[in-house]
Amino acid sequence: MPGGGQPNLQQLLKQAQKMQEQLASAQEELADTEVKGSAGGGLVTATVTGSAELRSLEIDPKVVDPDDIETLQDLIVAAVRSATEEARKVQQEKMGPIAGGLGGMAGGMPGLGF
Repeated sequence: MPGGGQPNLQQLLKQAQKMQEQLASAQEELADTEVKGSAGGGLVTATVTGSAELRSLEIDPKVVDPDDIETLQDLIVAAVRSATEEARKVQQEKMGPIAGGLGGMAGGMPGLGF
């Protein structure tokens, strides 16, 4: 390698810029992607984005019992957790390869924040 085995700084900066663009694109895609999670056999369904923003919550009227609010609360929490876990999987699919590339860059470019 030219420069006594040192990496080409220009090339590394280009790679970092490309990864930054890929990261921004993936984040946009995650914000637009919606996933659902449900509980109680579908009595409560939560919809979240790939970036884990709660978009909607659907509750079947059959589960609304004024004398048993705790069950409804538990179902809501379970549905949101389920949807959030789905969002986490989508995030891993979209961001994992990019983050792996950034991790490799970090070793070669200390102090540049990658």
